[in-house]
Amino acid sequence: MKTLKNYFIIMLSVIFVSTSTSCSDDDYIDPQGPDTTGNIKVYTLNSVAVPSISGTATFIELDDNSVTVELDLQNTPVGGVHPAHIHVNTAAEGGAIAISLNPVDGNTGESSTNFNAQDDGTSISFSELLNFDGYINVHFSAQELGTIVAQGDIGQNELTGTSKAYALSELAVAGIEGTATFYERNNGEALGVLQLINTPAGGLHPAHIHMNTAVEGGGIAFSFNPVDGDTGVSNTQVSQLDDETPFGYDEVLDFNGYINVHLSAEQLSTIVAQGDIGQNELTGETKTYDLEEKDVAGINGIAKFAERANGTTLVTIELVGTPAGGSHPAHIHENDAATGGPIIVGLNPVNGDTGISRTQVSQLVGGASVSYDDFLTIDAYINVHLSADNLATIVAQGNIGSNEGTPTGTVVNYNVTNSGASAYIFNDGGFTDASNPNLTLQRGETYTFTLNAPGHPFYINSTQGTGTGNAYNNGVTNNGAVNGVITFTVPEDAPNTLFYNCEFHGSMTGTITIVD
Repeated sequence: MKTLKNYFIIMLSVIFVSTSTSCSDDDYIDPQGPDTTGNIKVYTLNSVAVPSISGTATFIELDDNSVTVELDLQNTPVGGVHPAHIHVNTAAEGGAIAISLNPVDGNTGESSTNFNAQDDGTSISFSELLNFDGYINVHFSAQELGTIVAQGDIGQNELTGTSKAYALSELAVAGIEGTATFYERNNGEALGVLQLINTPAGGLHPAHIHMNTAVEGGGIAFSFNPVDGDTGVSNTQVSQLDDETPFGYDEVLDFNGYINVHLSAEQLSTIVAQGDIGQNELTGETKTYDLEEKDVAGINGIAKFAERANGTTLVTIELVGTPAGGSHPAHIHENDAATGGPIIVGLNPVNGDTGISRTQVSQLVGGASVSYDDFLTIDAYINVHLSADNLATIVAQGNIGSNEGTPTGTVVNYNVTNSGASAYIFNDGGFTDASNPNLTLQRGETYTFTLNAPGHPFYINSTQGTGTGNAYNNGVTNNGAVNGVITFTVPEDAPNTLFYNCEFHGSMTGTITIVD
């Protein structure tokens, strides 16, 4: 009996095993679902209408050729339900919905959607999404789809992390300034973001990239979306110029252009912010020269040379004391101011109201190229004139380049050698081999003594005699030289009589008479 019972149990087990293994593979259901392949891509979702809401979108490839998109947002309102979609084009351009995602739960800030096709039935894979021309929008609610709480470009529109910012300086309206930043996309195109401060609420400010430098002016090459006065921001997709010429991130960095932001569509002539871009960007390298008062008392200033990325130069003249309403022609001349020379660069006239002139300079008169580095060593000077009708009256003047520091007034040079320890020998300045001549110098003028008298230091003294205790140093540079140049710009308060002496030999001397 016990044996029969055991047999019966064994037979039931055989039948059960046989029945279980007879099912087909098609009938098998994996309770775990498809597995991930390990391929994951994370995109950033930036805040838009609600500053505190931002997060990520994670794309996960599954081994059944489907994709799961997980949205994870921070600071979503409790109880909220936030519709989300993948759209075509960039966020700056906008576009139709391509794929609807499950709404984000406000309590958790999360959403998960699995799909293998777009809403219109077109299949789409993980690899195709990595190159998709699209972006994600997350909305405030189904009733407020116009309010976007988070947004991010995806696929080929993702930003690479490489960017270039240019300064937009204040112009016609005090306080309005900012930046233009270009962000590189995976596909080589760019997102152009203008950010200004102090724009008037409710305003709408047209903005464009123009050809050439700002001081030259030029036609519109590219139009931005207008700057919103409430936020001071404009976002624009940058992929081609207005004439449809390709224009991506790399082209921006090499473009010969500048940006203008205008007060309004009705007041395009009022430019509120402006800045050079691309090859015209200023490198930060500058050189400033003094422009001294000349024929009109009280007018003086500076000339600043600023290097551009392409090696050319922005020349800015800034004067004080210019008469209101005046226009003052300005030029760069060859040689130093005391020698004089022809015009080699024409500069834009100085505006008498502002005292300012700005000129783009890449060539000399005649067409020869000239660079910023050339201006650092050029043999030249600047003249600013009273008016186009009175060019003979120079209101400001200054030596530049290799002549920096050289006096701009009349310079008389004496070449001075020695005859043993008995005399200084003068040539030039009206002398030929003159032994210890007496000199007559004029107050306000500049004189140079080019010395080649080893062992005989040449001093300008207040009293006649050897030694250094009576040296007269007011207006004198390099007093006591034996080789090189002594410069003497005679002060207005100089005494009527001075002397020159050798430090060691009393016979090497002469009288200097000072006159007005």
